[in-house]
Amino acid sequence: MISPFNILQQSPHDLCLPQEPQPDSPATLHWIPSRYNVRATTADGQLVLWNTYTGKITVFKAKQNSSVQKLLSRKGFEAKPEGVVKYLFERGYLIKEGTNEYRRIQLDFGQRQYRTDRLELILLASEDCNFRCQYCYERFARGTMRPNVREGIKKLVQKKLPGLRSLASSWFGGEPLYGFEAIEDLAPFFLETAEKNGLSYHTHMTTNGYLLTPEIAEKLLAWRINNFQITLDGAAAQHDCSRPTRDGEGTFARIVENLKALHERSDDYSVDLRINFDRNNYPHLGELLDLIEQEFKGDSRFRIRFRAVGQWGGPNDEQLNVCGTDESRQLKVQLRAEARRRGLKISDDIRDVKVGSEVCYAARPYNFIVGASGKLMKCTVDLDNQDRNIVGHLTDEGELVLDQDKFALWTEPAFEQDKKCQKCVVLPACQGTFCPLIRIESNQSPCTPLRQTLKSELLEAVDTSTSGRTVQLT
Repeated sequence: MISPFNILQQSPHDLCLPQEPQPDSPATLHWIPSRYNVRATTADGQLVLWNTYTGKITVFKAKQNSSVQKLLSRKGFEAKPEGVVKYLFERGYLIKEGTNEYRRIQLDFGQRQYRTDRLELILLASEDCNFRCQYCYERFARGTMRPNVREGIKKLVQKKLPGLRSLASSWFGGEPLYGFEAIEDLAPFFLETAEKNGLSYHTHMTTNGYLLTPEIAEKLLAWRINNFQITLDGAAAQHDCSRPTRDGEGTFARIVENLKALHERSDDYSVDLRINFDRNNYPHLGELLDLIEQEFKGDSRFRIRFRAVGQWGGPNDEQLNVCGTDESRQLKVQLRAEARRRGLKISDDIRDVKVGSEVCYAARPYNFIVGASGKLMKCTVDLDNQDRNIVGHLTDEGELVLDQDKFALWTEPAFEQDKKCQKCVVLPACQGTFCPLIRIESNQSPCTPLRQTLKSELLEAVDTSTSGRTVQLT
C-alpha cells in the first residue's frame, strides 16, 4: 500500500491540525503580593502603591484602601484574573503563586549589564579646574585632554560601530570647559557619527557654569550637549566662600548671569541645579531658593538637586562641617519640601525610578572614564587617586587595554552574594550596585538613600488630589 504522503519529508501531524481546546473562562489562580511592593497611606486615607520592579504607581481612594489591602495579604487568595485582580496583576502588585521574582531580577541584570551594543564615555576634557572648592577631592594634575587620546577615542568609537546602537558622552573634569579644545574636537565627531549611523545619542556635562557664557552655550547646544549639572552652594556669600576661583575670587554672580542667559534661550535642554548643603550654609538656603524662584520658576528645564557635603578625600576634609547621616536625610527631606512648596521642580523624582535606574555608572562594563592622559577609570570619586580605580588605558589606536581583576571589582554582580540585597524591596532599581565604592571600601551593602526615604518620597511625589485612580472593586 502506497502512503498518501512521504513521512520522511512531512510529519503526519501536518495533514490535519486539531484545534486546541479553548477555556470558556479564565482559570481560578492563587494570587500573592509582589515582594517589591511599597505601600504608603496619605493623611486623608488614600492608599499609594508603588512596585519597584514594574515602576508603576497607583493611588487608590480612601474608600478602596481596606479592600485593596486585603487583596495584598501575604496568605494570598483564589480568584480569576478579572476586574481589580487583573488590574493589580498587570501593574505588578499581584503575582501568581510560584512566580520567582528574584530570578527575574537576575535575568534583567544580565540583559542590562552585559549588553555590547552600548558605549558610555565619561571624558575628562581637563583634569585641572578654575575653581578651588573647599570640599573638592581632585588633584588637578593635568590640563586639557591630549590630542592623541582624543584620536584614540575616535578610533574606539569607530571600531565599535558595527555592533553599536547607543552612544553616550558625559563631560567631566576638573572643569570640562577649562579643556574646551577637547570638547570642540570630540563633540562634533560624536554627533556626526551618531546621526550618520542611526545611534541613540545622549550627552551630559557636569560644569561649574563659570565659563558657560552665551557664546559657549551656543556651541554646546549645537553639538547636542544639552543636559547640565551646575552647582550653587547657597546665595552669594555662602557660595563664594565654598566655591571660589583658584585665585580666591567669588564666582556666584557670573554663574547666575550665565544661567539667566541660558534661561532666555528657547532651546530644548535641562539644567540640574545642584545645591550642596552642610551645617554652615543650610540656615541660609532660603535666600538661594528665593533667587531660583524669582528667576527660573515656571521654566521646566531647570530642576533642583540637593546633596549633602561629604568628606570625599580632599585635603580639607577635617575642616568641613558636614551633617551626620540621619541629619542629612532629614534636612534633604525638608529642603525638597520647601522647594516643592515654592513650585520648583525637583530632580531625582521617585516616579523616574525604574529597573536598573539606581545602578551606578561605574558598575556597568560598557561605561569608562577616559582621563586626559588616556587612563581608563570607573569611579569619578576615586579617579586616579586610588590604584584600584585605574582599570586600564586607551591606546592611540583605540584599543581598551584592561586589568581584568580591577575591572571585575567594579562590575561584578555583587547582589548575588549579598543576602541583605536579595531581601531588599528596592533591589530591582539598584541591583546591589548603587555605589560599588562603598562595597569595595567597607564590604557593606551600598544601599541607595531611597531605601530609607521611599515612603516619604512616594507621598511627596504623588499629587493625591488629582492622581487618584478609582478602580472598580468587584
